[in-house]
Amino acid sequence: MYLALREIRFAKARYTLIAAIMLLISFLVLFVTGLAQGLAYDNAASIQNMPATHFVLEQGSDHRFTRSQISGEKLEQTRSVVGETNAEPLGVQMTSVVLSGDIQKIDVALLAVNPKGWLAPDLTMGVAEKQETGGVVVDEKLAEHGVRLGSILVDQASGTRWTVTGFVKNESFSHAPAVFLSKEEWMGLHSLSSAQSGSGSAEGQAVYNAVAVKATEVQVSKLQSAVPNTEIIKKADAVSAIPGYKEEQGSLLMMIAFLFVISAFVLAVFFYVITIQKTSQFGILKAIGTRTAYLAGSVTLQVLLLSVFSLAVSIFLVKVLEMALPGTMPFQLGANMLALTCAAFIAMSLAGSLFSVWKVARIEALDAIGRAAA
Repeated sequence: MYLALREIRFAKARYTLIAAIMLLISFLVLFVTGLAQGLAYDNAASIQNMPATHFVLEQGSDHRFTRSQISGEKLEQTRSVVGETNAEPLGVQMTSVVLSGDIQKIDVALLAVNPKGWLAPDLTMGVAEKQETGGVVVDEKLAEHGVRLGSILVDQASGTRWTVTGFVKNESFSHAPAVFLSKEEWMGLHSLSSAQSGSGSAEGQAVYNAVAVKATEVQVSKLQSAVPNTEIIKKADAVSAIPGYKEEQGSLLMMIAFLFVISAFVLAVFFYVITIQKTSQFGILKAIGTRTAYLAGSVTLQVLLLSVFSLAVSIFLVKVLEMALPGTMPFQLGANMLALTCAAFIAMSLAGSLFSVWKVARIEALDAIGRAAA
């Protein structure tokens, strides 16, 4: 500790430069991590917020809600296994709506849930009781488009009109704000769409995209055989199957991984060069009896101190930036992910110092003193 701190105080400019580079890299790592988490949540917030453990989808739907159709018969079969209150129907549809009297289209995700069931989100404003009579509950992001309580939304595909009766927070699907419909509105919407397309679907027949269930592993095993021509998937699988989710997260995670590698490489180069420049000093210290472990620990401690300092400043800057970012910016950096990212950054930084430690261990006292004397 003494040697590490004395050297940092002696060569302030050198270590300030290294700390500045580490600060920029750590800030970028934390920001991209927060952006990745924010985009992931914005892409699947409504599904992640649901207390369901599994979803029942049509077989061959590739785990995607929009490719699945589940009849009311399969809903009842599911309930016979997991219990009446542990299975809720779920409808999912992407569409565009406009405010009545306006021409600006808004992309939304229609989610059909029972307003009184456990899939229904908590309201931040308004009431949910009117959903059964042409009312809908919408995400707060739609307020930026001028949507208010009592506003009329018109579905561009079917012409159906809904009255906004309430708002919810952080509810979205595939980066589109969610609009929650009741079962009656969902059936009416599909009856109208079937009539317009001439598909001839029976009026009043309930067809959903999935059944959300709360089930144990034993019940899931029974569902496989009790509900034919379906697939039972976990919530995480349903989230991963949302179009673009894996590709988006894969790109961002690759960027984060490269930033970690770059930070380790930059540190390795800087400290290796510094170690080479101090070969004679290390040789003299070894000649007077200083242990190699002490010298190696001094180098490692310098890296640790610089890493912790740069991370502390980066966390402060990221939190300030987070408060300044607009509400539409999908940025989310929770305490657990923050701690994990910081731990990974410190670990990679210490890994980058191994080259310098290896160099210190190989220094021979007599050779180093001889080169210094020459």
